[in-house]
Amino acid sequence: MSDDSSAQALVDELDVLLDAERQAVLSGNLDEMARLLERKEALIDLLGQLDAEDSAVISDIQDKLSRNQLLLDGALQGIRRASARLAAVRKVRRSLETYGEDGQKKTIDAQVARQLEKRA
Repeated sequence: MSDDSSAQALVDELDVLLDAERQAVLSGNLDEMARLLERKEALIDLLGQLDAEDSAVISDIQDKLSRNQLLLDGALQGIRRASARLAAVRKVRRSLETYGEDGQKKTIDAQVARQLEKRA
């Protein structure tokens, strides 16, 4: 592929897609991010097939690619932290870990009553 106009068209399309991806990440729209990922991968594959002389046009969007990668990494880290926090909260509901007078860790199981009590 050595057609400068088709290379530029690919870069322009990826540029628009990266802006949409940024908005999706910032708004937390996971469905949109997933939808855009397929097209982004296809465009990057097409850009990878460019000749060396055409690859210079890619440098124009390198900053956006890097920026979005940082945003995606941050979003993934946030999701992992939220998941870990939710797991910790669920664990506390089932049991409580504390230390006794002897300094040893002790687990206190929580008994959750799941029955209705009838009162007259």
